[in-house]
Amino acid sequence: MKKADSASYCADKMKVLSDVTRLFVLEELLNAPRTVTELNALLKIEQSLLSHHLKVLRKAGLVTTAREGKAIRYDIAPEARSRSPGKALNLGCCKISFEGLPKRK
Repeated sequence: MKKADSASYCADKMKVLSDVTRLFVLEELLNAPRTVTELNALLKIEQSLLSHHLKVLRKAGLVTTAREGKAIRYDIAPEARSRSPGKALNLGCCKISFEGLPKRK
């Protein structure tokens, strides 16, 4: 991958992560896979808005889905899960850690 391609790839991933809702979803999925219903109980936003954010994360290759009956369970994509200990994402160009962040209210 050329340097310009690498920078573009990284910028695209950062754009996806520039939304607080998507960061919250990723942090929760680092704890455990969750369904839309479970995520929505935590976020308390319109389901259509949550579905939009999940679609963006899926398109970016950060989350995967698995059908469980009528529900769809979301999880961090294996290639995006950091191999180092702790709550972190591996974006391919850099790692993002959720360790040491203040607790949400």
